[in-house]
Amino acid sequence: MERKRVLKIFTAEDLLLAKKDGKTWVARGNKVYDVTEFVADHPGGDDLITQFAGQVIDGKMEDKDSHEHSASAYAVLDEYLVGRLASDAGLTVSDDWVAEDDFHPDDTNVDDDYLQSSFLDLRKPLIRQVWESNWSKSFYLQQVHQPRHLAHSARLFGPEYLEIFTKTKWYVVPLVWLPISFYLLLRSGLQFSASSTDPMGQRTPLKYLLPVVISPLAPAQSVTNLAYSIPTMGDLKSVSANAWALTFASFLVGNVVWTLLEYGFHRFLFHVDRLLPDRPAFLLLHFLTHGVHHYLPMDRLRLVMPPVLFFVLSFPMTRLAYLLFPVHMANGIISGSFAFYVLYDCMHYALHHTKLPEYMREMKKYHLAHHYKNFDLGFGVTSKVWDYVFGTVLPV
Repeated sequence: MERKRVLKIFTAEDLLLAKKDGKTWVARGNKVYDVTEFVADHPGGDDLITQFAGQVIDGKMEDKDSHEHSASAYAVLDEYLVGRLASDAGLTVSDDWVAEDDFHPDDTNVDDDYLQSSFLDLRKPLIRQVWESNWSKSFYLQQVHQPRHLAHSARLFGPEYLEIFTKTKWYVVPLVWLPISFYLLLRSGLQFSASSTDPMGQRTPLKYLLPVVISPLAPAQSVTNLAYSIPTMGDLKSVSANAWALTFASFLVGNVVWTLLEYGFHRFLFHVDRLLPDRPAFLLLHFLTHGVHHYLPMDRLRLVMPPVLFFVLSFPMTRLAYLLFPVHMANGIISGSFAFYVLYDCMHYALHHTKLPEYMREMKKYHLAHHYKNFDLGFGVTSKVWDYVFGTVLPV
């Protein structure tokens, strides 16, 4: 028994992209045909076909005034079938969308949604569906940026031992990263103090002034050494006012650095949409890092970054800080960046689910417009500053 062929799903944008690549794709009856190789053999001349490249040709082949085709012509056309054309029905993101203070979207009917969109079946684990998908990148990006809403968290994996790592309560972020930020701040102060000269005019090596320090990025070290890494009150009292001033100056620099990283990660990593290779593996990577948030923007358990993911993203940035700055300054900068990251993730959760004061209500409208109005603009979450600087402000 011959297995039924599963047709790849394309969009109207795919037809135009094929035309730019010198191919002749046409759509008829919601089916997509690549007739590039047939163009030169067309009995009526290639112009009759190429003039319709990248277009929907419903009714064109039946036009008696132009060139009515025989039954055999339709049979030949079927030989060049490459996929089917996605419908624009059900698309909700629009420039006409207006944010409301009490925004509460209706739950998506999962049965109707899958039948209408042919995208993801929200009744089943999503990761495997993305991995085994037969969509074009254009179709994936079109659909993943159309928000769906569920009363519960959609399932990403089948096995529970994998699923548990995809969900994060908002308060996990401050519980994990604020102590690390505070620890690095203290460490920076002690190191600034140790960098000063002693009364004899000699620079005292740090190893004699500081306890053995366990890096927050090396949790595998012996727990028995932890007691020696915690500064005592005597250590802290020995830090001069000047050292603390330099420490907090580094901390403030870290705050600014984070706002730029926030914008950069959001725009150039999470929304690398146009540069994304058209392969299921890359679509899955996009889905895991940020696509799932646009697809299910109100999912309470997927609004903040799992600690493991933030560790992966922050590790190269912290290594770079230690290369660019002295260690005492780098620790202060990293501390400030981590503190503002916590602010960012908690604020991100609040923008989706909490009643807010006036400034944050404005940012809530701004961020929701990024989801429901135009996902190619409005990348700032805690502030619009870098959107103004780089010309990506989203009018709300």
